[in-house]
Amino acid sequence: MLYLISATMHNNNMKNITISEQYLDLSQGKIFVRQWRPDNSAHHDPIVLLHDSLGSVDLWRDLPQQLAALLNRPVIAYDRLGFGKSSARTELPSVRFVAEEAELYFPQVCQALNITRFYLFGHSVGGGMALLIAANNAHCKGVISVATQAFVEERTKEGIRVAQKAFQDPMQLERLKKWHGEKAQWVLSAWTDVWLSEDFSDWNLIQEIKHITCPALVIHGEDDEYGSRAFPETIRDNVSGPVQMEVLSNCAHMPHKEQTEQVLALIEAFFA
Repeated sequence: MLYLISATMHNNNMKNITISEQYLDLSQGKIFVRQWRPDNSAHHDPIVLLHDSLGSVDLWRDLPQQLAALLNRPVIAYDRLGFGKSSARTELPSVRFVAEEAELYFPQVCQALNITRFYLFGHSVGGGMALLIAANNAHCKGVISVATQAFVEERTKEGIRVAQKAFQDPMQLERLKKWHGEKAQWVLSAWTDVWLSEDFSDWNLIQEIKHITCPALVIHGEDDEYGSRAFPETIRDNVSGPVQMEVLSNCAHMPHKEQTEQVLALIEAFFA
C-alpha cells in the first residue's frame, strides 16, 4: 500500500515536503515505512532513522520533517518488526537483536526501497543498530548516534528497572498502546526482559565499531538515565573514521527532543 500526503514546511527556506507511507512485504512480516521528500531532493542520499526500544515512526514526531527541511534531503523512518504499525511478533528478540536488525532486516528494507547510499540517524538502541550497519556497509556515508548504549552498565539496568516499575501502572501501558496498539506489552517485554537478562549482560559494540570508517557524530545527554558518558567516549575511541563527540548539559536520554535546536545545529554542521 502506498499513499501520498502533501505537506508544506514553514521554515526559513519554505520547502514543500511530500510525505509518503507504505508497507513493505518482508519474509518475516510487513514493515511500515514513512518518507519525507523535499522538492528537488531526489538526487540526494537519504537519511534513515532507527528508533529506540519503545519507539516508532510516529514517536519521531516532527524531527524527520525538520531534518528534511534543514538538509534538503529525503528522510526515511520505519517501524521495526513488532513495533508501531509493523507486523506483530510472538517470540521476544534474541540477545543478538541489535546485530540482527543490521544484518537481516535493514538490508531487506534497503532492497525494497531501492536504497543504495545512505546516512543513518539512530537513537538509543537504534543508535547501536545504526553503528553496526555503518560498520558493515560501505554504502553508509555517515552515521549520527544519539544516546546510544555501547555496552550494558549498571546505570542502564537501573534505569530500565525504574521504567519497568513505572509501567506497573496500567495507565502507562495504555499510553504505550497509543503507539503500538495490542503489541504494547510485547514491546515493553522486548525491552525490559532482554536488557535485564543475564545472557545480555556481556553485550557490547566495541569490536564491531572498529570497522566504521565513515564520518560519525556522537551525541549524548550529560544526565542520561540509561548510560554515562562512558558510552559516547567508547564509541569515539573505537571507531576508525572521523568522529565528533558532543555531550549536552541539562539533557537526559532524549537529546533530539530536549535540546532540539542544539542537536539540529550539530547535524547541520556535520553535513556541511
